[in-house]
Amino acid sequence: MKTALMMLVVALALSACACRSGGHEAAIRRITFLSDRDGNREIYLVSVDGTGLTNLTSNPALDTDPVWSPDGSKIAFVSKRDGNEEIYVMKDDGTKVTNLTGNPTSDTEPIWSPDGSKIAFTSTQEGNQDVYVMRADGENLRNLTNTPNRDYFPAWSPDGSRIAFVSIREGNRDVYVMNADGTAEARLTSHLAFDADPVWSPDGSRIVFVSDREGNRDVYLMDADGSSQINLSKHPNHDYLPAWAPDGSRIAFTSTRDGDEEVYVVNADGSGLTNLTNNPAEDPLPVWSPDGSQIAFVSHRDGNAEIYLMKADGTAQAKLTNSPAFEAWPAWSP
Repeated sequence: MKTALMMLVVALALSACACRSGGHEAAIRRITFLSDRDGNREIYLVSVDGTGLTNLTSNPALDTDPVWSPDGSKIAFVSKRDGNEEIYVMKDDGTKVTNLTGNPTSDTEPIWSPDGSKIAFTSTQEGNQDVYVMRADGENLRNLTNTPNRDYFPAWSPDGSRIAFVSIREGNRDVYVMNADGTAEARLTSHLAFDADPVWSPDGSRIVFVSDREGNRDVYLMDADGSSQINLSKHPNHDYLPAWAPDGSRIAFTSTRDGDEEVYVVNADGSGLTNLTNNPAEDPLPVWSPDGSQIAFVSHRDGNAEIYLMKADGTAQAKLTNSPAFEAWPAWSP
């Protein structure tokens, strides 16, 4: 009896620990965002219940582009605190800030590899924009594209084996893909129009991108090898900033088809197009929560840009930030 009672106590204790660790993630999911409430652009952190607001960067220079590491322990970002754009990394509480690139040129668009061991980014270290990769500690820097034209906007495939990117090497913007070591480059789009902003589906089988090949920006979908390209949004106004739902079933995007920026969602087969925000103010930049139950977005419905949350069906829209300053570019913790 005593043994059984002791086992029950241990089980309850372990369960409590799980709530504070494994279950803790869901309980205190966090969002980074950009704000100029302190007079310059800084990276802030807030819990999804609105508590724990923290200025992570707190520096008079420009700090932008926060990107969470896959394990949620670190945040990579871009800062001009050394006079030019550099890739920095910090712990999720804003401590241990480290300059990873440390060169006098421009280093931007950091993105972690899925296993968190590397960071791909865009740099002008050799005079033009190229896609580079380095270890997460800044070592083993490599120029992956190494062309005299502009290569930028790297995007890792979910399994970390490939990187999609945008290149202007043929005179216009197209989407390319290469192995993670820079080999086997392939052009996925081949159109005189603007093709850019590639985003991999969660299973790595497809890529959504933005194109103006029909005279306006639309959200397109293609297989990962560039085949089966289709226009998902199909509207004479502009559709852009696509974001996959974590389960790969839907794509959220920003649209101006109602005369202002709204968050729309569409099924991956092009059906089920729905306006989620449906507000006369500007509502851009949808970002799915990791479990797909919520979408963070930016809204100007209070006269300035604020971070809002809503359920994935557009209900329960609520303001997360509350400041007369500019607040934008939300990013969920893993």
